Amino acid sequence: MSATFPVWAPGADAVEVEVAGAGRHPLQKDEHGWWSLPAPFDDTAALDYGFVVDGAGPFPDPRSRRQPDGVHALSRTWDPDAFAWTDDDWRPGTLSGRVIYELHLGTFTPEGTLDAAASRLDHLVDLGVEAVELLPVNAFNGPHGWGYDGVLWFAVHEPYGGPDAYQRFVDACHGRGIAVIQDVVYNHLGPSGNYLPMFGPYLSEGRNTWGSSVNLDGPDSGEVRRLILDNARYWLRDMHVDGLRLDAVHALRDSSAEHILEALAREATGIRETTGRPAILIAESDLNDPRLIRERRSHGYGLDAQWDDDVHHAVHVNLTGETSGYYADFAGPQALVKVFERGFFHDGSWSSFRGRNHGRPLDADIPFTRLVAFSQDHDQIGNRAVGDRLTATLDEGRLAVAAALILLGPFTPMLFMGEEWGATTPWPFFSSHPEPELAEATRTGRIAEFARMGWDPDVVPDPQDPATFESARLDWTEPGRPTHARLLAWYRRLIELRRELPAGARATDVTCVDGVFGFTRAGLRVEASLSGSGLPAAAEEAVTEAVFGGAVSVRRVER
Repeated sequence: MSATFPVWAPGADAVEVEVAGAGRHPLQKDEHGWWSLPAPFDDTAALDYGFVVDGAGPFPDPRSRRQPDGVHALSRTWDPDAFAWTDDDWRPGTLSGRVIYELHLGTFTPEGTLDAAASRLDHLVDLGVEAVELLPVNAFNGPHGWGYDGVLWFAVHEPYGGPDAYQRFVDACHGRGIAVIQDVVYNHLGPSGNYLPMFGPYLSEGRNTWGSSVNLDGPDSGEVRRLILDNARYWLRDMHVDGLRLDAVHALRDSSAEHILEALAREATGIRETTGRPAILIAESDLNDPRLIRERRSHGYGLDAQWDDDVHHAVHVNLTGETSGYYADFAGPQALVKVFERGFFHDGSWSSFRGRNHGRPLDADIPFTRLVAFSQDHDQIGNRAVGDRLTATLDEGRLAVAAALILLGPFTPMLFMGEEWGATTPWPFFSSHPEPELAEATRTGRIAEFARMGWDPDVVPDPQDPATFESARLDWTEPGRPTHARLLAWYRRLIELRRELPAGARATDVTCVDGVFGFTRAGLRVEASLSGSGLPAAAEEAVTEAVFGGAVSVRRVER
């Protein structure tokens, strides 16, 4: 292995690389602000190193591939090409309309590692999952957290197993016919271990909800944008990932002629053409702006899909009756009808939560499979005061209805880990900041946030308490218990039925009469009681689950 240790630090007067056991070595600067050794540093073993900028440091490499001792320690050289992949023939085709399974590595298994997650792939295959979406895995400070406070975009969080385990996981998924989508965060960096400002103008003066914004359009922003594009290429090419979920793209402040999202779409297209893998990009956005998923040739950004919170809100309100906060506009079955017919609920309509009109209509030629829909996800559970899942509110019948609406609806469906068996473990917000001041700020800030939303602050779990994290771990004994096993069998059956339908089939004849919501897709009629029971006896040809007490009817109809 040889290295010149390149690093971008345009305003520095002197940069050195400190190599553990080999001292400090001065780097030379080129005309673009990049520093590197004039001759490669040769060593067959992995090297621990950091950068000293104008006498300060050493700091981790902004493009570090591995941080074995945490985000404040030295980086370690790591070669992604050393892995012996076995997925050369992996060509999954489009992921549009496929069943996605969102999981958090730290709480998916008791061990909380990539290798342990790979040992549970049989469960996902039996369920019918076609893609897993991993919450962020890039390095963050502390042993556990949601992952959205990461600071080193290329380095896999070491407690998960590091980059070697990540490659093993992806290879194992592909071997079982499962695609991998990685959640990435380009709109901000975490508060602990963010040394980017020591190297250059990576951040802008503006702020978003979570901290300083990334410099996407200011002076010297070209290299910052390149960092993002190179990171996307790293996951999609070097780590063989099939797609990226882009966190909170509405927080990406960019006035450039080519928005960073369009640049990412262009980058992904090139990777798709050279590798044959999907290289899809899915946006999380609350804008309800079809420009995100409109083709680039039609002046859109060219992303492949976006999360559709409106579907979640309409399903949630009509099954739980909860109408506080942003749920208020979704009261009544017509909200459910509208999202099944038009994709967005807020398509220029009044949003009482925002106090203004919001969104735009979805283009007529955009298929609904470019909208990712779910009844539960990490945000909609974790941003509740106690992190309660739908199982804490809904009976078995209404859980069955939620599953049928998402899995048989016209959208690309996504499940949240454990949902398929009605997991009773909560998924609250948790963190493990070692710094006392940051830990206290997180604790008090979270409680104050929920108090503003009307929740009793006394019931909010302490995010820094290890017990809060432990409570979120899935209980893998639950799927074997009768009630959970019945729901799990229902999810499996629904996914089987979904596979029989054309992925792009829209919902037609969408109705809601006397509390029964119904729609037809490609000759399959779905009727669901929003109360979770009370449907009339199903016709002989219907596919039903009697255990759910008349919650859902699925039958063939003439097309």
